[in-house]
Amino acid sequence: MFAIRAVLFVLFNFCVQFIYTHPHLSQRAPDSQVASAADQVQHHLGSRLSSGARIYRAHSTAYQNANVRWSAAQNPTFAAVIVPAKDEDVVAAVQFANAKKIPFLAVNRGHGTTTDMNNLHYGLNIYLRNLNSITIAPDGKSATMGGGVYGDQVIRYLAANGKVAATGSCTCTSLLGPALGGGFNRYQGLHGLMLDNILSLTLVTANGTLLTTSPTQHPDLFWAMRGAGHNFGIVTSVEYRIFEDETPVWWAGTLVFEKESLDDVFRLLSVFNKNETGEQDSRATFFTVLAADTELVGNNPVLNNPVLIVSIYFAGSASDGLSYIQPLLALNPLRSSNQSVLYTDFADAVGTGVKSPVCSYLGNSAATFPVGLKEYDIDAIHQIYDLFVEFVSEHPDFRSSAIQFEAYPMGEVKKVEEGSTAYAHREDKLMVSLLALYTPSSPASTNDDIAHDYGTRIRQALLPSSPSLRLQDQTFNAYVNYAYGDETTEMLYGYEAWRLEKLRALKKEWDPRGVFGWYHPIR
Repeated sequence: MFAIRAVLFVLFNFCVQFIYTHPHLSQRAPDSQVASAADQVQHHLGSRLSSGARIYRAHSTAYQNANVRWSAAQNPTFAAVIVPAKDEDVVAAVQFANAKKIPFLAVNRGHGTTTDMNNLHYGLNIYLRNLNSITIAPDGKSATMGGGVYGDQVIRYLAANGKVAATGSCTCTSLLGPALGGGFNRYQGLHGLMLDNILSLTLVTANGTLLTTSPTQHPDLFWAMRGAGHNFGIVTSVEYRIFEDETPVWWAGTLVFEKESLDDVFRLLSVFNKNETGEQDSRATFFTVLAADTELVGNNPVLNNPVLIVSIYFAGSASDGLSYIQPLLALNPLRSSNQSVLYTDFADAVGTGVKSPVCSYLGNSAATFPVGLKEYDIDAIHQIYDLFVEFVSEHPDFRSSAIQFEAYPMGEVKKVEEGSTAYAHREDKLMVSLLALYTPSSPASTNDDIAHDYGTRIRQALLPSSPSLRLQDQTFNAYVNYAYGDETTEMLYGYEAWRLEKLRALKKEWDPRGVFGWYHPIR
C-alpha cells in the first residue's frame, strides 16, 4: 500500500479547521445547567425554526454525534445543537442567542485545535451539515454550494460533471473552514488559494442579518471574509469558481530517509521550490515530515532517530512526476513507493481521505504551532531535529508527533494583489509546524503545557538564522487555520498598519460585541 503508516499519524495538519465530527466528546457541563439552557432553546427558539430544522438536547445520541471532537485538548461545551434546514434557521438561531446572551459556534466537519474554543461554555452548536446542496451554474464556471458541504462531497460531485475545484487536502473537512482562512490545496499551483476562488458569500452577521457579500455588495466585508472570515459571520452558501477537469489522474511518490540524508534532501527540496521561473512547479506539492519511523520496529518507533518522509503530489502523469523522484532516489532512501490514481480517490490513496486514520478517532489531543517561511534553512532544520528528538525521547506520550514542512506552488497565489484580501501571507513559500499529538494527561494541563513549551522552542529555533523571516522583535507569520491560540493578531493577520486598522474597524462595525470570538478573534 502506498501510504506509509508513519505518514498517517502526521497528515492531520491538512485537516485543521473548525470542529471534527468523529471522536472526542466535549467535556460534559453540569446536567442542571445544560437542562435549563436547553429548555430555553426548545421553548423560545423551537417555534421560530422551519419544519425541517432540528434541536438536539444534551445526552441524546444525535447531540453527542454533533459535538464529538478530534482533539481532547479543545473543549467548548454546548447546551443544545441547532440543525438548520435553511438560511432563515441560522438567522433565528443567532437572533435568539443574542437575545438570551448565549454564546454560539457554527460547526461543520473540521479539526478545530485553537485554544480559543476552551472559552466557550454552555453555548449553541449551529450544526451546518444539512446545508449541503451543490448547483453548477449554466456557464459551468462556478457552483453555488451550501455552508455545510465538505471536500469529498465536492470532489465527487464535480468530477461526475467533468469539473474540479480547490478543496482542502484532507477531504473530510468542510469547504469553507479552510477557505475563510486562506485554504492551501493541491490545486493551488493551477487555481490559487481556496479564498481566491470565492465569488460571493451569503452569510448571517453578528446581529442576525442575512446578506450577500461580493466585490460589489458590501465589498469591505467581502475583503475581510477572505482571510479572516471566522470573525465576521456564518456562511450559509458560497458562489465558488470551478474548472474543467484536465488532470483526472494524479501521481504520488513517497520516500523515507535517515538523518544522514537530511542536508541533501533539503538541498534538493530547495531546488524544487525554485525552478527556472523562480517558483515551484505549478503541478507539484511537496510534503515532508520529520517523525518517528513506525515501520522500522513495528509499533515501537525508534524515538531517538526520527526519519524524514518526503511525499510528492503531482497533477499529471507518472513520467512527469518521476522527474522529481529520481534525484531523491539517488540519495538511497530507506524505502520508496509511487502510484498513479484518479483524483477522486487520491486523498484515500495518500492517507487524507474520509476513510483514512486522520479522519477517524485516534484518541489523542492535538496542537499545531505553524511558522511561515520563505526558504528552507538547513541549519535551523538541524536545530529543530535535535529539539524533536529531545521532545519525543523525554516525553513518550508525544511519540506520534511530527514536524511538517509543506511546500505548495505559489505562482497563482502571488498573482493576486497582496492587499486585495485579508489574507496577509502570500510571500510565504513554506509552512513549517510542530504537530503535537499526545495522550491526555492527568492533570490534563501537564501534557498541554509540554506541547506548548516545545512548540514555542521549535518556533524560536526557526527564527535567528532566517533573516528573511524576521519581521520585528523575533516575530513570525502564523497561518490562521493551523494556529495554536497564543499568537498575536499581527502574526495571524499581518503586520501592515493599514491592514490591522482596516480589520479592527470592520470587526467593530460588523461584530461590536465579539460574538464571533472562538476562532482566532481579531483583537
